[in-house]
Amino acid sequence: MTKPYVKKDIKDKIATIEFFHPAHNSLPSDILAELAITITAAGKDDEVLVIILKSGGNRTFCAGASFKELISINDEVTGETFFSGFANVINAMRKCPKFIIGRVQGKTVGGGVGLASAMDYCMATQHSAIKLSELNLGIGPFVVGPAVERKLGVSGMSQIAIDANTFYSAEWANQKGLFAKVFDTTEELDIAVEEFAKNLCEYNPEAVKHMKQMFWRGTEDWDELLLERAKISGKLVLSSFTKEKLKRFE
Repeated sequence: MTKPYVKKDIKDKIATIEFFHPAHNSLPSDILAELAITITAAGKDDEVLVIILKSGGNRTFCAGASFKELISINDEVTGETFFSGFANVINAMRKCPKFIIGRVQGKTVGGGVGLASAMDYCMATQHSAIKLSELNLGIGPFVVGPAVERKLGVSGMSQIAIDANTFYSAEWANQKGLFAKVFDTTEELDIAVEEFAKNLCEYNPEAVKHMKQMFWRGTEDWDELLLERAKISGKLVLSSFTKEKLKRFE
């Protein structure tokens, strides 16, 4: 696999949405846009009862924002547009009337932690350490912050946001509520995800829809809030501090 993609496969009422990028499953604008569109479409599809969200490859689940694209940002509008991509994906997941199961097979950084946090039920392997590295780059996890805080609480979110150089173990993420279950191997993870998805297909879709609304109560302002946060990140990515940090990745 060398070309980035987002693909959707529907089987037995289960929609599996998979994204991939050769740079450790990082997320450039086009992948983010396609993810938001695909998740929204699956949510509206009457043939779909459950959604599984996963990434390709065997190692990193998601490396977060595309450094190549971050480096190329030279004005506030472009910066805001890029970070709005993460807002759009999280809001698509939030408003989707179907349960979204996360399948996290490996390390997760920055925006990837935001994706995992927006899952309705997330399972992972023991190799799935997490890190919020944004402050180390001078920007901060502003857009994904509300989703991460919702799952980890203010204490957990602030801990990993401030300690921006440290990977926190899958066990830590499990204890904090980000991961519902942690497995030793990817094979065990895949079996568990498939079985769990099949079980969820037995639920009343109307009950699921109302449950999601209940679970996400209090986030009705996220359409505006996350875009406001994207503006902050869009400005900060232009700072001399961040530009200097990003030179390491050129």
